[in-house]
Amino acid sequence: MEPVDEQLSIIRRGTDEILVEEELVDKLGRGTPLRIKAGFDPTAPDLHLGHTVLINKLRQFQELGHEVIFLIGDFTGMIGDPTGKNVTRRPLTREDVLANSVTYEHQIFKILDPEKTSVVFNSQWMGEMRAVDMIHLAAKYTVARMLERDDFSRRYAAGQPIAVHEFLYPLVQGYDSVALKADVELGGTDQKFNLLVGRELQRHSDQRPQTIITMPILEGLDGVQKMSKSLNNYVGISEPADEMFGKLMSVSDELMWRYFLLLSFKPQREINDLRKSVQVGANPRDIKFSLAEEIVARFHSHSDAQSAKAQFIARFKRGAMPDDMPQHSLQAPEGGMPIANLLKTAGLVPSTSEAFRMIKQGAVRIDGERVVDRNLRITSGRTLVMQVGKRRFARISIT
Repeated sequence: MEPVDEQLSIIRRGTDEILVEEELVDKLGRGTPLRIKAGFDPTAPDLHLGHTVLINKLRQFQELGHEVIFLIGDFTGMIGDPTGKNVTRRPLTREDVLANSVTYEHQIFKILDPEKTSVVFNSQWMGEMRAVDMIHLAAKYTVARMLERDDFSRRYAAGQPIAVHEFLYPLVQGYDSVALKADVELGGTDQKFNLLVGRELQRHSDQRPQTIITMPILEGLDGVQKMSKSLNNYVGISEPADEMFGKLMSVSDELMWRYFLLLSFKPQREINDLRKSVQVGANPRDIKFSLAEEIVARFHSHSDAQSAKAQFIARFKRGAMPDDMPQHSLQAPEGGMPIANLLKTAGLVPSTSEAFRMIKQGAVRIDGERVVDRNLRITSGRTLVMQVGKRRFARISIT
């Protein structure tokens, strides 16, 4: 295995917090593979790039010689993770969970090495737990400790109901670490409370507490809210290559570096060199091409990435896209913003009547595609490249 300092340098990249780093140093110093756990509830059939931030870190641990455990929360999925919710989440049915689980097993191996990955389901141990065992588990944590959790405390203070089964979620996730004897657990920053519960339950079970590594939440294409399918600001890892490439090219030049940090497998020194090249005059669009090519190739193939790039360039061939276009962030009303109002607000046309006239002439394009519907409404959670005529461009994030 690599020396501890070299392993730490790789592990630290892109992480938000390591608790407790001194413990991790000691564990790595044993010179034996650690058990690295990350759990995913199968709440939807498809994974997106936001999910892969954790999976990429699992891959790094694999490459360092450690044992990776990809936990599919088929049991916790039926409880419903209350993290970040201000109302009780609707639990999934057993049928929903099983159907979504099948797709997860296929998708993760586009990143992870299947021969070095253990895929487990927490129903394997939770499904066998008796009622008396669940009572003993619940006795290990107090209501006061549960209410220290931000979302629970906010809901309690606001008089919003908290169902008793929601308290079970962090307990079950924490018990997963006991059942798996995890040395390290990865999670998003929003999962910190649940991860800490795992440490506490391991202490109760006379196990050495797991090290916690929290990863940042990836912003979606709008650069504002977290990537989410419900917000329509996501890049799905099963999407067609052309669509994936176009979405990645729509991110802002600033957000591009965040995506490089959390999604790219390029060495950090190479990313630093790319950033320096932009500072001395390189075209950010060309750097973004390399990011989009890398990610599309990962989930499709190198030839698919090259083809997607060629098609993307061809869409803008009739009117050269400027290197530095205006960027706007606009808020859409419920039901979406009418295309004519959007063009006027972004300063691409002087009036809505002019917008209608340009649409009729076929002079309005969104991401290179001609707009033909004058009644089109643009919904929130999207970042688009808008074009009017040959020379008027704007990158617009709709929130």
